[in-house]
Amino acid sequence: MNLPPAGRRVLVTGAARGLGRAVARAFAANGDRVAVHYGSRAEEARATLESLAGEGHVLVGGDLSDPAGAADVAGRVASALGGIDVLVNNAAVNERHPLAETPYDEWAEAWQRHLSVNVLAAACLSHLAARGMIERGTGGRIVNVGSRGAFRGEPDHPAYGATKAALHALGQSLAVSLAPHGIGVASVAPGFFATERVAHRLRGAEGEAIAAQSPFGRVGTADEIADAVLWLASPAAEWASGTVLDLNGASHLRT
Repeated sequence: MNLPPAGRRVLVTGAARGLGRAVARAFAANGDRVAVHYGSRAEEARATLESLAGEGHVLVGGDLSDPAGAADVAGRVASALGGIDVLVNNAAVNERHPLAETPYDEWAEAWQRHLSVNVLAAACLSHLAARGMIERGTGGRIVNVGSRGAFRGEPDHPAYGATKAALHALGQSLAVSLAPHGIGVASVAPGFFATERVAHRLRGAEGEAIAAQSPFGRVGTADEIADAVLWLASPAAEWASGTVLDLNGASHLRT
């Protein structure tokens, strides 16, 4: 594979805060140029951009929930950076909608939102990024941010669990089809990790119960997940293509 270990052109979706911000920072610290994508959190995304080491990074807003929006984002990133060498499909919807409490119309709408962003957007962006990699003949990497919930179930967030399972399956299918072009595709499946969005849940009794899910007695950090994403996108990780990497502190063990 001809992809260099640094100086790559990287698109991180959903990078306004949380894990996306940590991933963007990891690639920037590695010497890569990063496109920081956001949906609606422009101010937070700009803060992410301004926090990145190095130069040549760009800010790209856009709605990924329909194929036209995904194509627009990919096109603007490719134009600004000169192409996409690494795609990190991090943007996701995660809304509470337990079946027993959710009216049918809200249930159907929740599934549509989760599918459009968590699966369809990732599939469309993967197509667009990979076709560019194939045309250039340089190879590349796609890393999907999945979830432990794809394996253990998400009773209050069933569409989230189901779409993350679909994302894992998408990554494995693409790993097989894109390997002849030097493109590696892998996924991470994080357990609970600390971000601004869930900080309120990590206090008091609920926080203690969440930490106790892992025998380490803590939750993960966004930086730990970001480091794994960075490695999976590296030239050294080509033989990990097709993998779904569990990052949950032994809180859920697959057989």
